[in-house]
Amino acid sequence: MRRSRIHWPGRPDALLALFGALALVSGCVTKSRYDHSVAENRDLAQRVERLEASTASLSAERTKLIDELEDRRIAQEKLDKDVARLQRREADLSKRLTRSESALASSREEVGELRGTYQGLLSDLEAEVAAGQIEIEQLRGGLRLNMSQDVLFASGSSDVNASGRAVLAKVAERLRGVANGIVVEGHTDDIPIQSVRFPTNWELAGGRAAGVVRILASEGVAPDRLRAVSRGETQPRDSNATPEGRARNRRIEITLEATREEGAAVPAAPGAAEEAPPNS
Repeated sequence: MRRSRIHWPGRPDALLALFGALALVSGCVTKSRYDHSVAENRDLAQRVERLEASTASLSAERTKLIDELEDRRIAQEKLDKDVARLQRREADLSKRLTRSESALASSREEVGELRGTYQGLLSDLEAEVAAGQIEIEQLRGGLRLNMSQDVLFASGSSDVNASGRAVLAKVAERLRGVANGIVVEGHTDDIPIQSVRFPTNWELAGGRAAGVVRILASEGVAPDRLRAVSRGETQPRDSNATPEGRARNRRIEITLEATREEGAAVPAAPGAAEEAPPNS
């Protein structure tokens, strides 16, 4: 059996050349892998850089969106408050409109009642009106009767005479049907009175107003609607320099006031002395 043998070149320089070629091939493979790795690392670094830039951009966009959402939330809260305020305002206006419509309806009804009362008084007191003893005046929301002293009283007296009682009975019949407050004012001329019962014109005017109130109440007018007021000589209608003027100043005025809300206070006129309405 023959053994095969590897035949090595017999020259040393050939062997060296062989080893050099092998080393060169080995070196070429390592450099290629290195360059490839470097390229991959560079690509990865660029991708990381782009991702970091994208992340920063997304973070900025996120912050912007959060700010916009907060602004919208604040704007929405303000809008909700404005809407709630407008709804309250609308409800308030609706209530006020309802009250106004109700007040207007009541006012129209009251005007109708007062017109009927006015016409009725003119009819009932036609003779006295024609004689100039009574004047009936329509007011805004009310009316006024101006009654001469001679229709109701003797000179210097606060006792209503028989004819005066008949006149006041007619007046009371018309006043019972309306809800207005009623003020009875006593007026005198400026000639001082000389009486033990009435030291001054204030007492005389107050006594006469109270006497008229008492008769109206006895004829069925609700006492809580009545007020007696003394004006004395402070509000003349005419000059006190003539007998005719003084006669016009001596009078009783019955005024139906404009209706007020229940419980509202009635302001007293400056300088007026008042007496409570009688209970009978």
